Amino acid sequence: MKRREFITLLGGAWAAWPLAVHAQTEPTSLRVGTASPTPRKANTSFLLPFEQRMAELGYVQGKNFKLEFIDVDAPGHYDEPFRELVRRKVDIILAYGAEGALKAAMAATRTIPIVMVAIDYDPLRLGYVTNLARPTGNVTGLFFEQIELAAKRIQLLKDAFPATHAATVFWDAISADQWKATRDSAAKLGLQVAGIELRTYPYDYERALAQAPPDHRRFLIVMTSPYFARDRERIVQFTTEHRVASMFVFREYVDLGGLMSYGPGREVMSRRVADYVNRIARGAKPGDLPIERPTRFELAINLKTAKLLGLEFSQAMLLRADQVIE
Repeated sequence: MKRREFITLLGGAWAAWPLAVHAQTEPTSLRVGTASPTPRKANTSFLLPFEQRMAELGYVQGKNFKLEFIDVDAPGHYDEPFRELVRRKVDIILAYGAEGALKAAMAATRTIPIVMVAIDYDPLRLGYVTNLARPTGNVTGLFFEQIELAAKRIQLLKDAFPATHAATVFWDAISADQWKATRDSAAKLGLQVAGIELRTYPYDYERALAQAPPDHRRFLIVMTSPYFARDRERIVQFTTEHRVASMFVFREYVDLGGLMSYGPGREVMSRRVADYVNRIARGAKPGDLPIERPTRFELAINLKTAKLLGLEFSQAMLLRADQVIE
């Protein structure tokens, strides 16, 4: 996906961003802080494309830019990491992924600008922001309407494998709303789903699959959560070893060997966050920057995995895919 595949609520407001950036002075020293369950240097970290984009914008680590990162070691343990970032006196905070990140960041500060990437929740419905076009308070960023894609993933799974009548769904406390939407959509589309909640991290995926009825174990749908993301290599390896056909949200799982995914490009979202940070660093207020929502989503298919599992995709299905790994 390209940047032009995103929209804002204020027409062409974002089209003027690059011009405004070039018209201003070179960036001065900037400290950005974030806390995440995904290790900073992991290949799957959202920070890698973020830091690449920051470098393109003129922010050099160790020269005029410092990224303060704190690991979140367990579900729900966001509060102290974000309080620590405030104590470190960062200039801007990133709240990426789960609702807990934004909730903790807002509890820690009402003055430091917060750039969110709301993946697993609706910040407007939950009251974290009162307006997407002109955010109030110190929060702006991106909003990925995850819940609305649940029906589409079920439909894609049924389209790809019409004989499929049952599947297992892995979810946790962070992705509970996604599970409810998936369950409701599956019922309407004639797919029986067994939802298995993963409760204590590190998650036991072997035990979780064993809890599903035997006829549900052939297909697995994994909700998105920071802790599933942290385990993505382990999850994909698990599905391969157990010959389970898998559906994920993000393409990175398919790159690692998962069967299918449908969702927005994480890399594009991460790079877009850097644009927000750059604007704020140059003087913009969060309320001046509309909250953006992705409007293009990509279907990825791994044919190597399909062959391993003894599955075939129709030519029509392959033509619908944005990326096919052979």
